[in-house]
Amino acid sequence: MTLRNRLTLAFTALLCSPALAHHPMGGSTPSTLTDGLLSGLGHPILGLDHLAALVAVGLVASRYASGALLLPVLWIAGMGLGAFAHMNSIDLPAGEMLVAGSLVLIGAIGVLKPSLPLPALAVLFAAAGFAHGHALAESIIGADTAVVGAYLIGLVAIQATITVGTILLVRRLFSMPANLPVRAAAAAMACIGLVFLIAALPATA
Repeated sequence: MTLRNRLTLAFTALLCSPALAHHPMGGSTPSTLTDGLLSGLGHPILGLDHLAALVAVGLVASRYASGALLLPVLWIAGMGLGAFAHMNSIDLPAGEMLVAGSLVLIGAIGVLKPSLPLPALAVLFAAAGFAHGHALAESIIGADTAVVGAYLIGLVAIQATITVGTILLVRRLFSMPANLPVRAAAAAMACIGLVFLIAALPATA
C-alpha cells in the first residue's frame, strides 16, 4: 500500500466514524474521578467537529519546520481558558457557530500555504481553542472540583495526543507536508466545519 493510500484510509476512517453523542456519560454530569477522566478523554473524540479541529490543528502545524509544537500548545492553553470561562459563567455569543467557524478557518489555512506569520497564527489558534474549550466545558458544569480536574486532564491528554500524533504522522509519511494529500485532508476538515456551521445557523434565528 502506498503512503498516499495509507493516509487516505486513515482520514476516511476518521470521517466515516458513526455519529455519536458528544458526551461519554450520556449527557449526565460526571460524578467520579474516573467518570471525569473518561469524559475528558472521550468528549473531543465523540464530537466530530472537535475531532476534526484537532486534526486540522495538526495538519497546519506540520507545515512549519520550527515552532510546530507551539500551535498545539497554544490551542490547548486556549481550550483551558475557554473551559474555565464557561465554568465561571462567562458565556460566548453564538458559541456553536464560533466552534464551527474556527474549524472552517483552520481547515482553509491548511489547504493554502500558510502566509500568516507564526505569531498571528498562534493568536488565531489560541482564540479558536478558547471557543472549543468553552463548548467542551458544558458537560462538566456543576461537577465537584476534583472531577473537573480529572476532566481537564483527560481533555489535555487526548488533544495533545491527536494534534501531535497528526504532526508526526504527516512528517513520517511525507517529506513535503504541503503536498496534495495533506491539503485534501485539510479541505475535508473545513467541509466538516462548514456542515456544522450551516447546522448552527437556525439556532441563532
